[in-house]
Amino acid sequence: MENGTFEEYLKKSDLSDNTIDVYIWTVKYFEEHYKKINKANLLSYKGYLMENYKPKTVNLRIQAMNKYLEFIGKSSLRIKSVKVQQKNFLENVISNADYKFLKRKLKKDNNMEWYFVVWYLAATGARVSELIQIKIEHIEIGYFDLYSKGGKLRRLYIPKKLREETLEWLKEQDRNSGYLFLNRYGERITPRGISQQLKNYAEKYGLDKKVVYPHSFRHRYAKNFLEKYNDISLLADLMGHESIETTRIYLRRTASEQQEIVDKIVTW
Repeated sequence: MENGTFEEYLKKSDLSDNTIDVYIWTVKYFEEHYKKINKANLLSYKGYLMENYKPKTVNLRIQAMNKYLEFIGKSSLRIKSVKVQQKNFLENVISNADYKFLKRKLKKDNNMEWYFVVWYLAATGARVSELIQIKIEHIEIGYFDLYSKGGKLRRLYIPKKLREETLEWLKEQDRNSGYLFLNRYGERITPRGISQQLKNYAEKYGLDKKVVYPHSFRHRYAKNFLEKYNDISLLADLMGHESIETTRIYLRRTASEQQEIVDKIVTW
């Protein structure tokens, strides 16, 4: 694979850096395990994926291979994606009680940076790749403008209470510019670093590790928003969804919420 060239090709598409990394990794994996790019090998790879991964992951890898086939002029070899069974509930979303418990514990133990990481994820709806781009200058003005590769603008608003508490904390730290979240070396924190540290805190505080990951707090933001202000089209804009259909999933209950309702009302 002409790695650099394929990467440049991907960068012209409206894809996130994380997706580009996954696409490049997928093609490398295929080339390391299969000698030729032909229909038989592609179907064999698809079979391997279906045996070992969830449909969503399978489809992401298939998209990567199809993009590469398009790049090398072999679109006729494209593989069909697998059907994803739509669940009628949200899975692995942190509850509001656990979110508040985690925040409270982090603040009590003076893990202030991680207290703010969790708060920002849940109070702005930021993706982890967006969170690490927030600078102190954005806190001062109260928002952060994000541009997709297609030039579309999305404004990430920082709520007043969060803004004020952050500025107080930064004053104590004697920091007034640069990226908000830094690692112990004073460099911008990485998405992987955030994911790992959240798992560590979940373990430390006895929370379910399955629900403590960056995107879980984005789900929490959406659920909380709709409970307090039932405007799905505004939420779609705030979250940067291309289609309102993507946002509709947040109208569904989580599995634990469904269980709670059934336990409460089914007494016959």
